[in-house]
Amino acid sequence: MTATRGRPRAFDLDAALDKAIEVFWRQGYEGTSLSDLTDAMGINRPSLYNAFGNKEDTFKLAVDRYARVDMAYVDAALAAPTAFEVAERYLHDNAEAVTTRGRPPGCLSIQGGLSASPEDDRIVHYLAERRALGEARFAERFARAIAEGDLDVSEDPAELAKYVNTVSAGLAVQAAGGASRAELLRVVARALRAFPGAR
Repeated sequence: MTATRGRPRAFDLDAALDKAIEVFWRQGYEGTSLSDLTDAMGINRPSLYNAFGNKEDTFKLAVDRYARVDMAYVDAALAAPTAFEVAERYLHDNAEAVTTRGRPPGCLSIQGGLSASPEDDRIVHYLAERRALGEARFAERFARAIAEGDLDVSEDPAELAKYVNTVSAGLAVQAAGGASRAELLRVVARALRAFPGAR
């Protein structure tokens, strides 16, 4: 992210976005006001508008940063050598991520838009589209596993991707409701038993 020309900004853009992530994560999109954002980010409204745009723009930038930083484990999981290891690494790392100390429990992309008023419906759709794109990456990886002979040709890559991402979403909701990491890891272990190639 680059600053516009003129006087340098007196705040760090990424640090400010990290504060916005915390607010949206804890309060959801609808429950977050501009005052909540400016108070948390330590800036005034003109600075917010100049740096990030309106509330919706700020939220989308926060989700982008969250995906790059907090969910970097997805790329590592997709690079695993077998389909089972992809699912195993992703769900284990996800269970750890949604129960990280010092961060809100759960997942920004789930909690951020679980509920919204009709005028904020586009945020719900935006998050759903983001999740669908993520799911498509898993479907593509599982399709490659079939082509490589790692998964049986009878398997449906889209179905496997939906399964993994449904478990992941459930972990986030359970974490937000107070489930511990140990409890979620037991859920992951049970879920993985139903995945092809389970050991």
